[in-house]
Amino acid sequence: MEKRTICRSFCVCVAVFGVLAINPGATASNRPPKLDYAMTTLPNGMQVVMLEDHSTPIVQAEVWYHVGSKNEKAGRTGFAHLFEHMMFKGSKNVEPEGHPSWISSVGGQSNAYTNEDATVFWQTFPAQYLPLVLWLEADRLATLRIDEAVFKTEREVVKEERRMRVENQPYGRLNEIVYDQAFTVHPYKHSTIGSMKDLEAASIADVREFFRTFYVPNNATLVLVGDFDKQEALGLVTQYFGKIPKSATPVPRDIPQEPPQTKERRVRLEESWPLPAVVVAHHITYDGHPDAYPLHIASKVLSDGQSSRIHRQLVYEKRIALAAFGAGNIIEHPNLFFAVAIVQPGKTTDEATNALIAELDRLQKEPISAAELQQAKNQFARDYIFSRESNKDKALQLGHAAVIHNDIKTADGEFDIFMSITAADVQRVAQKYFTPENRLVLTIMPKGSGSGGGGR
Repeated sequence: MEKRTICRSFCVCVAVFGVLAINPGATASNRPPKLDYAMTTLPNGMQVVMLEDHSTPIVQAEVWYHVGSKNEKAGRTGFAHLFEHMMFKGSKNVEPEGHPSWISSVGGQSNAYTNEDATVFWQTFPAQYLPLVLWLEADRLATLRIDEAVFKTEREVVKEERRMRVENQPYGRLNEIVYDQAFTVHPYKHSTIGSMKDLEAASIADVREFFRTFYVPNNATLVLVGDFDKQEALGLVTQYFGKIPKSATPVPRDIPQEPPQTKERRVRLEESWPLPAVVVAHHITYDGHPDAYPLHIASKVLSDGQSSRIHRQLVYEKRIALAAFGAGNIIEHPNLFFAVAIVQPGKTTDEATNALIAELDRLQKEPISAAELQQAKNQFARDYIFSRESNKDKALQLGHAAVIHNDIKTADGEFDIFMSITAADVQRVAQKYFTPENRLVLTIMPKGSGSGGGGR
């Protein structure tokens, strides 16, 4: 299925959209128009978000299930992603792979993705086929076919996907290593694709139980954006989804909370990589928390593009690293900011570690410049505007707000929050989160290098 990365990671040239990108006085008065959506909830608990856009005869339909890898039980990692595959393997009235075949036959596209917090099934199609698409989505929610042979086949597909994306890629296990070391009890500790051991241990009974628990109307949000009439569309949604019963018990949300880290941790490992890597990671807050917005700005200043501080300092100026980057992974539950350096031959891991820490410390000790703050706001404005270009983009923003924030108003409200952030706000959150006691330092050496070669 479709590979998906964390939201807010856009790579479009700032200069192309004009005033907000170049005007140092850009404010909320320059904000783009708000999304004219309507939201309702069916009696069975299914949320429905609709936005009419008659600019093209196209509709984007997405079903967001509020289940991701953080909802998996210990020893059963990879289930959310595995089940994403199973949802394409037929239902009572549709043959295996029939769903995407129907969509492509009418000139549309369809796919799905899974992350830590949600599983999303989407399709883009000519507007007149809205009844067909709603029927297809409702049919697999109500009558999905789950049999042993298909389950075993898809399990092998997922295992091969893991080999290709993780195990056979240089530095492919980097994220897994970072999260395994940074978390102790929260399921963000394991990757969305899961471990080979857990995938092999999965049974058809486990899969059926996962479906009964999480693939229910009261854990689903349908997002429609495009060329339709809202009242007519709601009638179709009610016709196809309204008869599916809600779950008899509440959807479980018993996810263990990660305890605060109280002292710096330093870990040294070996991997079959050509060059050493160092990682400096800090626990941060969740998406939608007031601190999350200045943390986004801090992330852009530190690591968004080749002019960012981490890349400029470690790669260009000090030439300690062949590559250096970072990211604030700000998602539904508290997560991480981590910075990475692939160490240049002839340089030591200590030099790279100290340089990364120095950039994080600098953010605490002195405010970012007015130019850096404005550039970060320009980058956010760029992301914000380009995330509303197409029906698909708008659906993503609305689904994220409704499901991850549990507040549809944030689909529009975040722009004004970002535009009002100050350099003092950025310094405050750096002082709060980028502390020594909240720090994990990982040194990952090429296998067989022992304690020498790259320094400690």
